[in-house]
Amino acid sequence: MRVVVQRSGPARVRVGGETVGEIGFGLVVLVGVGKDDTYEDAQYLAEKIAGLRIFPDEEGKLNRDVREAGGAVLSVSQFTLYGDARKGRRPSYADAAPPDVAERLYNAFNEALRARGLQVETGRFRAMMQVELVNDGPVTILLDSKRVF
Repeated sequence: MRVVVQRSGPARVRVGGETVGEIGFGLVVLVGVGKDDTYEDAQYLAEKIAGLRIFPDEEGKLNRDVREAGGAVLSVSQFTLYGDARKGRRPSYADAAPPDVAERLYNAFNEALRARGLQVETGRFRAMMQVELVNDGPVTILLDSKRVF
C-alpha cells in the first residue's frame, strides 16, 4: 500500500457538491492499494500513521502524533498512487489492485486506524471526489508498505 500523509488544518472531501468527510485538523491520507497488498500491509501503515510524530509540542518540536495532538484523519482512496508514467505520457495503473480487493483493504486500513483510537472520516470509494485541505507546515510524508523511499 502507498499513502501520502499531509498534516492539515481544516479539510474535507466532497462528492457531487456534498461533503462526505470533514475534519477540523489532523492528517489527510491519500491511500493507494497495490495488486500484491495484504491485510498486513493495511495494519502496518495504520500503525505507522497513528504513531507519526509530526505535530508540535509546547516547544515547537515535532514530538506528538495525531492522537496526542487531538486531531483526526481524513482518508481518501486514490488508486492513481500506483500510476507508472516511466514510459510514454499516459500512466499505467497495472500495479493497482482490482477495485474489490482495493475496497476491502482500504476499509481494513480505516478500521485499523479507528482501532488505534483515531477519528476517521473518509471519501467515497470509486467516486470522483474533490479534496480540500490546508496543508499545515507544510508537512507531507510518503509511505509504502513494501519499500522505503
